Amino acid sequence: MLNAKITSAVAAASLLTLSSVALADDHGGEQKNIVETAVDAGNFTTLVTAVQEAGLVDTLSGEGPFTVFAPTDAAFGKIPADDLEAILADKELLTSILTYHVVAGKVMSSDVVNLSSAATVEGSEVSITVTDDGVMVDDANVVAVDIETSNGVIHVIDTVITP
Repeated sequence: MLNAKITSAVAAASLLTLSSVALADDHGGEQKNIVETAVDAGNFTTLVTAVQEAGLVDTLSGEGPFTVFAPTDAAFGKIPADDLEAILADKELLTSILTYHVVAGKVMSSDVVNLSSAATVEGSEVSITVTDDGVMVDDANVVAVDIETSNGVIHVIDTVITP
């Protein structure tokens, strides 16, 4: 019952966000990869810049599959500008933070609601909490789910999480 409520609430929230996310159609009808989908969405500009700075574009454009808990530009906006600049300038720290947002494999929302944690590519585990109010990954609220790409899935979060 709780999982059904959570899935319904998250699905409703995802419909609002999905309207701004390009899901497919690369003129050939092919589904786009994680990076292409994030670029086309328009609300992941800082994340895309960070992925470029860390040298992870090829990885996240690769075969996968990957599950990305993707913070929006508003999520990055919660970080003081000086701190964000310092993070973007420190490739090792940036890579650690970004890979903490990635789980190997394709984990759909129906799977996420049954987990209490997930191992990240960074090497640590993110905690997953499911309540009547929604799903949280560490301290971030999941605000949209199951944005499928050619090499995985994106779940949108409202806060940048750190290992």
